[in-house]
Amino acid sequence: MRATLGVFAAFAGLLVSAVPVLAHHSFAAEYDAEKMVTLKGTVTKIEWMNPHSRFYVNVKDEKGAVTNWNLELASPNALLRQGWTRRSLNVGDEVTVQGSAAKDGSTMANARVVTLADGRRVFAASSGGDAPPPPVR
Repeated sequence: MRATLGVFAAFAGLLVSAVPVLAHHSFAAEYDAEKMVTLKGTVTKIEWMNPHSRFYVNVKDEKGAVTNWNLELASPNALLRQGWTRRSLNVGDEVTVQGSAAKDGSTMANARVVTLADGRRVFAASSGGDAPPPPVR
């Protein structure tokens, strides 16, 4: 009985430790590095969480229709190392984002560079970009 309980506990521990791996994905599986987008709009939501932070932006097209884009960033820790703080981006801010569009054509992109409301450009530290971070002012 004790051996069975030990085996069950070990299996449960392995299963729980594998959950974060299932949540992560490859850049190439989801985004097209050759399909760059530049979006300008208003921040509607910010999610600081692992494995990737995200923010959402309302973008108007040439006809005035508004679309909400889901933009992936690096982890909060990687963003902090690039000079970001939780106050760098706020709901209501006007931003411009350069990044790689989703392969499936959805309104989702992997952000590379974000130009903040005050004009500062911040590197998104995302998995798809190998560009050096822009200078921090």
